Amino acid sequence: MKKLIIVLSIIFYTSSFSQDLWTLEECVNRALTENISIKQAELDYLDSEIQKKTAVGNFLPNLNIGSSHSWNVGLNQNITTGLLENITTQFSSMSLNMNIDILNGLKNIKQLHLANLSILSNQYQLADMKENITLFVANSFLQILFNKEIVKVQKLQLQLSKDEVIRANDLVNNGVIPRGDLFEFEANLASVEKSLIDAQNSLTLSKLSLAQLLLIEDYESFDIVDQEYELKISNILDKSPKEIFSYAVQNKNEIKIAETNLEIAKKSLELNKSFLQPRLSAFYSFSSRIAYSDRIAPNGEISFVPIGVVENTNQRVLAPIQGTKIVSPSSFSDQFNTNKGQNYGLSLSIPVLNGFSTRSNVNRSKVNVKRSENLLFQRKLDLENTINQAYNDAKGSLKTYEASLKSLESRKLSFEYAQEKFNLGVMNPYEYSQVKQRYESSQSELIRSKFDLIFKLKVLEFYFGVPIEI
Repeated sequence: MKKLIIVLSIIFYTSSFSQDLWTLEECVNRALTENISIKQAELDYLDSEIQKKTAVGNFLPNLNIGSSHSWNVGLNQNITTGLLENITTQFSSMSLNMNIDILNGLKNIKQLHLANLSILSNQYQLADMKENITLFVANSFLQILFNKEIVKVQKLQLQLSKDEVIRANDLVNNGVIPRGDLFEFEANLASVEKSLIDAQNSLTLSKLSLAQLLLIEDYESFDIVDQEYELKISNILDKSPKEIFSYAVQNKNEIKIAETNLEIAKKSLELNKSFLQPRLSAFYSFSSRIAYSDRIAPNGEISFVPIGVVENTNQRVLAPIQGTKIVSPSSFSDQFNTNKGQNYGLSLSIPVLNGFSTRSNVNRSKVNVKRSENLLFQRKLDLENTINQAYNDAKGSLKTYEASLKSLESRKLSFEYAQEKFNLGVMNPYEYSQVKQRYESSQSELIRSKFDLIFKLKVLEFYFGVPIEI
């Protein structure tokens, strides 16, 4: 039972440790999920979606409903007596207003087109940012792998230097070499120890850099999977720079962004021109009011009062007077129907003089179109230059890598021969150390040229649309 617990503990520890090792895919997914710039780009995309809803809403009529209820407290006229009294009166009113554009220079349609272009531009911005983040993460990932390889080489060199010190000490004890030669090996050992420390520091910094990019708080325990990367020369170098550029200029998001921004500038120019056109709109309004005070109403009785006399006969002239009485307010529905009113019509607005602001906006939009055209042209030039540079860099890195392979092979044979000569006592420690250092340098140079070639091939593949994988 105790053995089973120990085995399970080892399995659990191994499983927990392996979960802390990040693959390239996990690093990329983490960066695409947590990166602040990508989150901002996603918010920009959501904002453009909201702007589109606003543009669609411009086709709908404006409809507003209003109501109010008021109390007049203090000295008011009593409508039943005609006298000013300290009373409280209440009134209600309600209204409905609607207007809709009939003709506005196609402004609403152009605003909708502009909103759609803005969405498209933000989509390209988000995709371009994700591609660049992926490439940057891959570079950081490769940098860690490179530093790990350097650490491995330095550890092997350290062990080799320790063995050499032991061997030199034996040779001193056997009287083959003087004790002063031993100091040369001990100094070389100290130098290798320093190189290992430097390599470990570089590895730690590269891990820290990637962990910070991924927004990982526990960056001290962050590490990636150890994998042996066999260099496979991509067939991307079989393509010409012109072929790669032809694909990139048609498919890369940075060009699509510039092209979409040019379309946005042109559509903005059309939109600003629409403000120079007459605007025809229709309007309609409905209103009614309600009073809550007592009122005077006929009581059905008629009386006659003299209003004058007939000339010559002095006969009185009588006029009928309708009797009145004070009654409570009419019902809400009666007053609503009695007091309701409507207003409708057409409104025409023709721009004549507005301080040159509209015309200035049109001219400014023309400048923006030219600026966007220049920017698109510059983006294509930059892309072509970048691809040509990346292609030449990759070709140069391939030659450097091939030369490093040959150099390492030669340095290795030279070092093995130097070991034999030193063990026989026919080579002094200084000459031996020089051969050994050249061999160590060739090992580091091969690793450096290998990972440099890997990344530069990935850059070329990136521009040709090949997914980034390691």
